[in-house]
Amino acid sequence: MVEKPTIIDFVEHYSRVYPNHPYLREKVNGKWLELSQSQTREEAYRIGAGLMSLGLKKGDKIALLSESRAMWVIAELGALYAGAVDVPLSVNLGEGKDLIFRINHSDAKWILVSGNHLPKIRAILPECPAVEKVIVFDDNAFDYEKLEAKEIKMSQIQEMGDEFLKAHRQEFEARYKSIGPNDYANISYTSGTTADPKGILLTHRNYTANVEQGSSVINIQEHAVMLIILPLDHCFAHVAGMYTMMIYGGSIAFVPIGKNAMATLRNIPSAIMETRPHCMLSVPALARNFKKNIESGIKKKGGTTEKLFYFALDNAIKYNKEYYNRGNGGTFWTKPLVDLFDKLIFSKVRESFGGRMQFFVGGGALLDIELQRFFCAVGMPMFQGYGLTEATPIICANSTGHARFGSSGRIVKPMDCVILDAEGKEVPRGTRGEIVIRGENVMAGYWKNPKATTDTVIDGWLHTGDMGYICPEDHEFLYVVGRFKSLLISSDGEKYSPEGFEDNLTETSKWVNSCVLHNDQKPFCVALVVPDKTALAEACTARGLDPASDAGKRYMLDLIQADVDSYKKGGRHEGMFPERWLPSAIGICDQEFTIANKMMNSTMKIVRGKVEEHYADLLEYLYTVEGKDIHNPRNLKAL
Repeated sequence: MVEKPTIIDFVEHYSRVYPNHPYLREKVNGKWLELSQSQTREEAYRIGAGLMSLGLKKGDKIALLSESRAMWVIAELGALYAGAVDVPLSVNLGEGKDLIFRINHSDAKWILVSGNHLPKIRAILPECPAVEKVIVFDDNAFDYEKLEAKEIKMSQIQEMGDEFLKAHRQEFEARYKSIGPNDYANISYTSGTTADPKGILLTHRNYTANVEQGSSVINIQEHAVMLIILPLDHCFAHVAGMYTMMIYGGSIAFVPIGKNAMATLRNIPSAIMETRPHCMLSVPALARNFKKNIESGIKKKGGTTEKLFYFALDNAIKYNKEYYNRGNGGTFWTKPLVDLFDKLIFSKVRESFGGRMQFFVGGGALLDIELQRFFCAVGMPMFQGYGLTEATPIICANSTGHARFGSSGRIVKPMDCVILDAEGKEVPRGTRGEIVIRGENVMAGYWKNPKATTDTVIDGWLHTGDMGYICPEDHEFLYVVGRFKSLLISSDGEKYSPEGFEDNLTETSKWVNSCVLHNDQKPFCVALVVPDKTALAEACTARGLDPASDAGKRYMLDLIQADVDSYKKGGRHEGMFPERWLPSAIGICDQEFTIANKMMNSTMKIVRGKVEEHYADLLEYLYTVEGKDIHNPRNLKAL
């Protein structure tokens, strides 16, 4: 292996180290199929050669829009072998300006698309004049009798590739061998929450360096199976999934594709049981659903089982503490009891996850510490990691044997990480400030945006815009506590990061699905709350009230208010968060935060700017005398 390998070097090397190891697992026509590492390489050859036969030049941009599946991986690798720059597109983009912008801004001449998403491309193609060819993955997966102008089936590309390799194999090899570590691999677009999305330029070496760095903090067993739930358009799934499993001789499995996004999500439980993964990439929103499903299953088993489960859970949580200090502080003697409950109770819970699950990796948003404690107690730790696309993306991660709950994990090596204050001066360990990093994983820049590049990467240092601190007791661990550049600002200029309260309220309250805390130089904070209307209605009915009545709605609002007040003086969560940053008024949102309405991004993280923009009028109302009363007319109407 060369000192600074490309992605092509990775594939060439490891597909020969583990030639017969299963690499891609996919369910086709009701049956799980496997593709080995060497087979994956050969399929990538066919597509890469086919693209060259079609006229693709080195450096051409090729957009990719598809669900997570084996062909996604093979097609991207094929494009990279041909020297193309891949532009991965989120399947959550509609057939509007967001999709058009990315295709045109990236200068994409080619589009790779699955049958399910071909209608989107057909709808916008007239507004993308630079596109020369649209390559469709599926021969029979869409209801069209014939292809339209510029469209060609992937099967034809593969056939063309076979012919090209027979006649011009040396030309094909020369192409992929000409690719260097500093050549671009991806243009990965941000969500564009405040302006046009920025195209993040990631090189071949950015990727391979981050895989190497990630290996310094997390290890995968040979032959391990990882279930990919997150979308492949994000570099986290590339590094932590595609390339990491490749170098360790593991495999990645995909959730079977449904007719729509919700249908695919419903396939997750069966995919877990059928693939029996050793690890999964997840996000906090999915983890919360897993937890609710576990607790719902326990509740159905009856009172005795439920009481025993929570007794065992409480015992394990007390023993595990913050993971790194398990068994300390006089709890070591409970270890036999922990082991007994694990065998009798938690092993059954793990069976519902296939029985082999060793850990989850959580990214995309801050992971509530109580959620971490829960999954560790049942024997499937969910380890928090942290990163961003501009860092390709992994900056730190917790892992088996090396974790501190509440932290984002050990900082990867080799990489420099410092914490700076608002004036750009480094602060002592334990002091909060902006997280700033330097290493080979730092992006090459923003495509066609030199100003944003120079504002973000200064003298090789990437300014993340996130706030955190380095653990004073163990300098390897980084704590991420929220956004540094998007803090709440009170009327006296004090600043505060709201994510901790928002996540904790959502996790602990039965009545709150989502929460956004707000303060823009005002005398007090307010909160936007997405209620769990089903749970509230059930509680209302149990009280003997009609959920649709005025009295019922007032009772439901009182339940939400009580959970918010629990963080104030005298409440069960007193002291957890500074009193001055707790909300003095609550606004009930009339719709969920979703990807469709752009108030949530593709990693299921709330897009604060979009929420505040959509509910600007409600936020202003909450600062009035009428709005401050939770029983105000707007809240009653929203329920």
